[in-house]
Parts: sequence; structure tokens; C-alpha cells
Amino acid sequence: SRRTEELSWSIFICPDKMPGLQPWTPGHNEAHRVTIGYGRKVILTSSVTVHSIEILNGGKLVIADSNRPIFLRAKHILIGNKGELHIGSPECPYKGNLTISLFGRSDDTEVEHSYFGRKYIGVGTGGTLEIHGEKKLSWTFLNKTLHPGQGNENSYHFERSWGNRGIIIHVINPKTGDVLHTDRFDTYRSKDESRRLAQYVDEVETGQILAMVVNDEGSNNLEDLAKKALTKLGIIDHMCMLNMCALCPSTVRPQASISIDTLSNCSVLELADEPQGWRFGDRIVVASTDYSMHQAEEFSILPCPSCTRNQIKVEGKPAYLHIGEEVDGVDMRAEVGLLTRNILIRGEMEPTCYGNEACKFFSFDTFGGHLKTERGFRSVHVEGVEFKHMGQQSMGHYPVHFHMNGDVDKKGGYDPPTYVKDLSIHHTFSRCVTVHGTNGLLVKDVVGYDALGHCFFTEDGPEERNTFDHCLGLLVKASTLLPSDRDSKMCRDITNGAYPGYVAKPRQDCSATSTFWMANPNNNLINCAAAGSEETGFWFIFHHVPTGPSEGMYSPGKSEHTPMGLFINNRAHSNYRAGMILDHGVKTTEANAKDKRPYLSLVGARYSPHQDADPFKPRVPALVHHFVAYKNQDHGAWLRGGDVWLDDCQFADNGIGLTLASGGTFPDDDGSRQEVKNTLFVGESGNRGMPDLIDQSWGPGGLDHLGRSLPRGVDFPIRGMQIYDGPINIQNCTFRKFIALDGRHTSAFGFRLNNSWQSCPNNNVTDITFDDITSRVFFGEPGPWFNKMEMDGDKTTVFHDIDGSVSEYPGAFLVKEDNWLLRHPDCIDIPDWRAAICSGHYAQIYVQTRNPANLNMKMVKDEYPDKPLELVGALGKRNHYQQFQPVVMLGKGYTMHWDQAAPAEVTIWLINFNRNDWINIGICYPKGTEFTIISDIHNRLTKETRKTGVLLFLKIKAHNEKEDFAFCSVKGCERVKIKALIPPGSGPSDCMAEAYPRYTEMPVIDVPMPKKLPRSKLVTNNRKNTH
Repeated sequence: SRRTEELSWSIFICPDKMPGLQPWTPGHNEAHRVTIGYGRKVILTSSVTVHSIEILNGGKLVIADSNRPIFLRAKHILIGNKGELHIGSPECPYKGNLTISLFGRSDDTEVEHSYFGRKYIGVGTGGTLEIHGEKKLSWTFLNKTLHPGQGNENSYHFERSWGNRGIIIHVINPKTGDVLHTDRFDTYRSKDESRRLAQYVDEVETGQILAMVVNDEGSNNLEDLAKKALTKLGIIDHMCMLNMCALCPSTVRPQASISIDTLSNCSVLELADEPQGWRFGDRIVVASTDYSMHQAEEFSILPCPSCTRNQIKVEGKPAYLHIGEEVDGVDMRAEVGLLTRNILIRGEMEPTCYGNEACKFFSFDTFGGHLKTERGFRSVHVEGVEFKHMGQQSMGHYPVHFHMNGDVDKKGGYDPPTYVKDLSIHHTFSRCVTVHGTNGLLVKDVVGYDALGHCFFTEDGPEERNTFDHCLGLLVKASTLLPSDRDSKMCRDITNGAYPGYVAKPRQDCSATSTFWMANPNNNLINCAAAGSEETGFWFIFHHVPTGPSEGMYSPGKSEHTPMGLFINNRAHSNYRAGMILDHGVKTTEANAKDKRPYLSLVGARYSPHQDADPFKPRVPALVHHFVAYKNQDHGAWLRGGDVWLDDCQFADNGIGLTLASGGTFPDDDGSRQEVKNTLFVGESGNRGMPDLIDQSWGPGGLDHLGRSLPRGVDFPIRGMQIYDGPINIQNCTFRKFIALDGRHTSAFGFRLNNSWQSCPNNNVTDITFDDITSRVFFGEPGPWFNKMEMDGDKTTVFHDIDGSVSEYPGAFLVKEDNWLLRHPDCIDIPDWRAAICSGHYAQIYVQTRNPANLNMKMVKDEYPDKPLELVGALGKRNHYQQFQPVVMLGKGYTMHWDQAAPAEVTIWLINFNRNDWINIGICYPKGTEFTIISDIHNRLTKETRKTGVLLFLKIKAHNEKEDFAFCSVKGCERVKIKALIPPGSGPSDCMAEAYPRYTEMPVIDVPMPKKLPRSKLVTNNRKNTH
């Protein structure tokens, strides 16, 4: 067939060598509209300027691989049905220099294309686009640290101790710094040496540098011939000064030395890989390795005959420190990305911004070119291309945009599957690669640099099975397009789509600019680097229903239950908010009076992955393997599950290394857990950074308290693992270099600050190693960042030290020192941690109150009536109900009191109670109150409630079995509901005076304290003040 014949030709013959191609030389005319169709096949061999090119109906345009550069200018290129554009092929990459330059302004009066807009390369239904540039290494790592103002050029150092007698001479090339010759003349011992020295000096060519060191009696006995030769050089008068150390004390051991530093305006970069295809004149970018992404630097490559295979020479000196090594066990090497390709697709730009809303936020023209594909294209493969000044600050116009294409791999009938590879996309005005309503796309070896808005972007929620392999994104800045793209100023100023009266909360509604924005978890991220974003490196976001043109493509809630694709060997650094976030959703309804926020603003969401995205089928953990996060100002990673498990990860120099969060009040997927294993946390590494006071803080830190860049401020409490709600499991992890200073509470383990939510006693810690730690744990105290420590979650923190590797007491629980609901007389206070080490059986109760919901609760343990726990509730005083979430010691008695009349409805949920676990509770009510008491089991998944009858409210006891990490029993959540008719005019329901001392009990230790581990069993290298 004709199709088979064409394919066979394309496999064996370069596109521009295929028979039947007609030469095409349209010349230069910006008004010339070109149509290539009706089976016409042409080859472009020279530069051209036209208004536009449309290829359709069997038309084919091939760009000749010429020794002369080809420059093609057009307002747009449209590849329609059965049209083809070929530039090289996979087997025959294009080797020449080609520039496709798209021109035009946003205010042109011509009617724009209804689908593609303006200033584009468009691939329509049935169109073919094949661009295959020269194969070059896309990006690699710096393999030797680059210091500011230094360039790693070859330097020379010569040193001899006192006793190597004589005059030592080096002859140096003044242009290169190379040592041409060196010799030593022992003029003290021999007159012949003086004559040899004179002859040597006379033979040195004019213009060479002669460096001379006189060592240990070298100038004594110097013959006249030698003196005359040296006098010509003008240095003989100074030689007598070099022997003065003959009178020095014997402890002084002077040395003769010569150092040669090349002071050229260039630098040598040592790379991890051979820079295949990188050439003189190419531009590269070296990523920041500090907190500020703005420390990324561009360089031009210079010729370097003396460089090794893995070295390049670049013009200029670095202004910033760029790490090129592993630091304290963490790979902090800077990424080095190639920007230049032999095929360039660019937008022609005006010198300044003009005539649109974007000019409120940008001083430069943001109307670049764009490449867009339409559903049903015949074939698209793009590789080895540079995209510059592409993208527009308007929806749907991005540098590389796959728009509503469906399945573009073999599943969709594309063989070979669709891909974009080996691209350099830089200085863009709207994203890098957009995957919209498209599945199965391969995005590989792509560098995205200096971009506005989410760089690697999946859009509506149904995008699945796409693979981002070895992609690098850096210097990703805010954009106006979506609320999640916008910074604080844009969020306040852009109110399109908001309901009248909307007042923006930028850190909640917007401020999420990310390098990799994943709207569906079922995509693969492998070997990728997010090396600097205004907000976040990798963000997994959830669309409860598909949005935009994808509306209706899956049932509500599917994405929140979809298992995660591969997430392996990725890294994130130099981001402001976080290296990685797995949390939140986007608002999928239009603004209205009840919720005034614009469409697609950030909202809450809960992730719980299950087989086939079905919550009734088995859970499938989301696996994060070998993730590296360093120098992120707020978080290395914030991950909320469902089952989210990390293994073999590295966190260093983050404000907070890692927070694992559950579903809030209850885990959204009861029985799930988060865990981190085999992971390294470093508080303050040997990468000190450098002062850059515009974008980051500087102050004392580290083991030696010297100056270093800091994540949030000089007093920010740096934490390695932040324990939040749970349940979480932390196993076989190492914590290194967490050093507290006066006024700064750094700790390996810490807790979420200003926390109103629950803390789970099933937060389990085991097999922990500490290395250079001053504080293993810190529970917090009133002061900067911690505020007053008066929120409920601040008071109820707890975790279980399974093997004693943290506390030295196997099986112990660590609790806040002043929470007497959890203490007994044998608990051990650790004042520096603001903690107590205790033993016991612990669980939680959730106390939900209605009518009113704005009261405070005081809970008292009968064993310690003088030490109540006062709780204000988790939900704020304007909510229609309130919730209190205390952790309790099982088998004990408690009373509850209120600062107003008791609520008309109280529901007590039993959380983390095993079968037959119990507590006694007395609830204070005014005299004359009438009660209705119901116990039931509530299945939160099916929302079904089964009544089990009335019981006397004296003892709350669990009657059903519970799985290990579940909050509720296998049959559902056991609860007791009390409805009360409160007498009108009742005062505060505080029964302390009536309850105590009447119901006071002697403290009883139900679970004896474990024995302390012998010192020899601890795996630690602690510094002073561990306790």
C-alpha cells in the first residue's frame, strides 16, 4: 500500500532525500499565504518569510538538511488533514541549523483561528509533524563544586620545605598559566651552578614569566655572572631579604612556594556525564543548590582542547555557590541543563509589554508562539528542538500542548507511540509541556527553564499513563492563568470568575506554582528534577470531577481513589513552599453566593488509593521511592493519605523535612497509614549556601554555629520528621545534624505548630539512629512560631517508641509533659524535650457537640483532678458543631465540664479502642436535665447507622475487633450519642466542686515502665544536651 511504501522510505532514507520532492523557494513576503496541498511534496532549501503555511490534502513540506542555516518566518504553520511536515527522522536526525520564527502581535486585526489562535504551529486532525533534531545530552549533574568567583581552572602549586637549598625557577606562559619549565640551582654549593643559572636566565624568551624562589642560603656565594643576569631582571636588590629566617627560632619551619592561578574570565565545569553534542557557543544553565531558585546561572560554552571528556569550559565566573558532590549523605549536585539545540522554534517578541491585562504584572511582552495538537492527529514526534519565547498569557496557548488527544500510545493506535524528547524549553510565557485530556504520552529528557506558570502540566483530571522521564524544570514563576498559578498579588487583583464580594486568601486559594503539576495520580515520574519553583516542585492535586472540556469523563471522586503511577528517583530543591505536596484539590464548581471563590481555586481533598479506584476494593499504597529533597524553605514534602509510603529517601536543609498527614478528623480511608522507611534526614548540612538577603535568610547554625543560609528565619524551629495526626510508621531512619541554638528549637522529631487536630497514639517509631543531635524531640513551648501553645493539637501530642531507639525505653510513649490525662507517677520527665516518657494503653475519643458549638471543654482524669486538660475545640467557634479530640489512658475515669451550659447534643466516638477497651466518663449537666442515650455503630464508608439500643451512661466500652491501623472497629465506628433537654437559664456546667474530691482516685500504674536500654545498645552519636 501507499502508506507502507511511505513508511519503508522513511525508515531507510532521510526525509530530504526522498524521491519526488520539488524545490520550494517562495522568497520573502509577509503577506504571502502559502498552501501546500493536493499531493504536492516540496523541499525548502533556503530561508523564507511568508504570512502563513497551510499543509493539507496530501501536501508535504520537508526542510532540507543544509550546510547553510535556514530561517523560516511565518505567523503560523497549520498542518491539516493528510498534511505532513518533516524535519529529519529518528534514523536520520537533522544536523543543520534551522530556526522557525513565529511573528505577530496579540492586537493584530486579522481574525484568529478558532482552535489554534495566533502565532502557532498547529497539528490538526489527520496531520503529521515529525521533527528530529540532533541528539545531545539534555541535562546532567555538576560533579565538582563550583565556588563563586572561581572557575575550577587548572591551578598550579609548588612547595618545598626549608632545607631544599638553592634558587628555584619556574618559567610560565603568561597567556595560559602553564608551567613551561622548572629547575633548581644550588648556588651555595657550586660556582658551576651560578654559571648554569646565568645561562638559563639568558635563554628565557622575552615575554615569558620567570618566577624565582630563593630557599635556604640560595643567594650566598652567588657568582658575578649570575648576579649580572639577575640584575637585568631588576630583582637582585631584593634577594638579601630572603635569608633572614636563618635567625628564626627552631620551631619556625618556613617553606618556599609558588602558586599560579589563572585569572581568565572563564570556568571549567566537571560533569557527571559526557556532554554529548554540546558545542562552542551553546548556552547552558546551572541550577541553584541553595534556597533561592534565582541562584540558577546561565553560561556560554567556550572551546577547551585541554578539557577531559566530562569537562566543559564556559565564559564567566559563577556568582553563586553550586554544589557538585554528595553532602552528609545527600546528593546535592546541581543540575546542568542544555538550552541550545540546532532546531530552534521561537516567538518574535516586542521589546516591552503592550495592551493587555498581563502588563499589570509583567514588564515584558508575553505573547509568544505555541505548538498545539488536535485530537485525531496522524503522527507527532518532536525531539532535539529548542523552544524559546513560546507560550501566551491566555488559556490554551503553551510552548508544547497536547490538547484533548485521548490515548496517544499503542492503546490509541499510535505506533510508534507519541513522544516529545530532548527538548529545551526556556524563557517561556506560559508553561513548558501541557498534557490536556491526553493519555500515554512520553515526555523524556526535557529541560524547562525560566517559565511562567506550572511547567510540566496536566490539566483537567482525566490525564493518565503519561510518563515524565528524566525531565528537569527550574526557575518556575507565577502566572495569571489559573488561581493555582498566581502569586499573592495576582490572586488579589484578578477577580474574574469570582462572586461579587470575594476577598482572596492567597495562601489558601492560589499560590501553588509548581514545576510538575499532576492532576491525576496515575502518571509516571521517573528520574525527574524540580530544581526551583516559586512554590512547589511536585504537586499531586485532585479534581473531584473532571473540569473544563473533560467534564463527565469519570465519575465523581475517582481521582482521589486512583493508585499512583511510578514515582522513582526524583529530586526537588530550591522551592519556596515544598519539594513535594500530595494534597488538596481544585474547586470544580463556579463561584456562587455560598462559595465566592473562583472556579479551580485550591480546596481540600483526601487521597485514598484503591485497586481500580474502587474504595470497596483493596488499598494500593502510593509508593515514593528514592526521593531527594533539600533546601526547600518550608517543607521537603507534605504528603496526605491514604496509604502513602516512602522508602530510601533523603531530606536535608528543609525548614521541615517531612510531614505525613491523614484525612483530618478521621482518616478518610480508615485502616490506612502513612510510613517512611530507610530514609535519611539532615538538619543542617555542610552545604552552607551563601548570603543572598533578597531571597533567603542568613544566620548562625550547624555544628559550629557559623553563618549559613536558613530556610525561614534565624529562629525558625527546624524539624526533620514532623508528626501530625496519623497513624504513621517511621522505621529504620537516620537523623543527622539537628543542632538547637539559643532561641531556636531545632529537633529531629517535632510536631505541627499551632495544631488544632488530633494526634494518634498509633504513631509508631522504631529503629532510629541519631548522629550529631542536640535534641531528638521537641514538643514545643510558648514563643516565636509556637505562639501560645493553646490549641488542642498542641496539647495532645503523642507517639509510640516501639524499640526505645528514641527514648531509650522500649515500648514507651512520649507525651507532652503537662498532659496529665496520659501520665502516671512513674513517668520520666525530659525537660529539654518538654516531654514525659510514659507507659500505658492509650486511645482517643472524639467528642462532638451541638447546640451550642462555641463552648470550651475541660476534661479531668480522676487520678489528677488538679491538672485538667482544657480544650477549645478543633473547628472554630462559628461552626454548627464542635469537636474535641483528646487522647486518653484506657481503663481510667474522667469527667467533662463546660464553660457554658452543657450542649444539648454530645456524641462520643471511640477511636483506636480495641475490643473490651473502656473508660468511665462523667459529663456535667445542670440539675433537672432530661437525657436520651443511644449507642450505635456508624459505617462511614456506606454512611449506614445501625441502632443498638439505650444504655446507662456510666462506662464506654468497645465491643468489636479492630484492625491494626484502623480508628474504628471492623463493623464501623462505635459511638454513644446523648441528647439532653437543658433547663432554660442554666449557668456554666462545671461540676468540679461536686466531683472532687468525691471521685478522686489514687494514681495506679497499669503498665509498668520498661527498663532503660543499656548504653551499648543505642545506635547514636549524640552531642551534649541530648536530654
